[in-house]
Amino acid sequence: MPDAVPSSAAVSARMSRQNSRDTAQELAVRRLLHASGLRYRVNVPVPGMPRRTIDIVFPRTKIAIFLDGCFWHGCPEHATRPKANAEWWRTKLDKNMARDIETTEHLRSAGWTVLRFWEHESVETVARRISTTVTSKQATPEKP
Repeated sequence: MPDAVPSSAAVSARMSRQNSRDTAQELAVRRLLHASGLRYRVNVPVPGMPRRTIDIVFPRTKIAIFLDGCFWHGCPEHATRPKANAEWWRTKLDKNMARDIETTEHLRSAGWTVLRFWEHESVETVARRISTTVTSKQATPEKP
């Protein structure tokens, strides 16, 4: 990726302050899951893929949850493309989306259930879907 020159000091400072983990949505979803009695791990490395982490993991049932930001992961409804350094940002965001697909495929091929949610989705709906998936997988006996 070509070196980017920040369009301004203010933009550079704003982007560097973006949380990559423990976002408001993540914290809210985790609170609801915990309150419903589910126990999980957070920010777990993706097995076999360095420098990638799973937001919420249910290791026994091999369920990986990703809570993706609309800007960084290319939400079809809300993604925007910066005008300053447009080519650099297009390349960066396209690589993010390709990495998401690669990570999902890697985990699924290893037998994981992968759930991805957008930051704009209701935390209650997200937590309900996760809970339903975990409960369903816990009730299904593993095949030898």
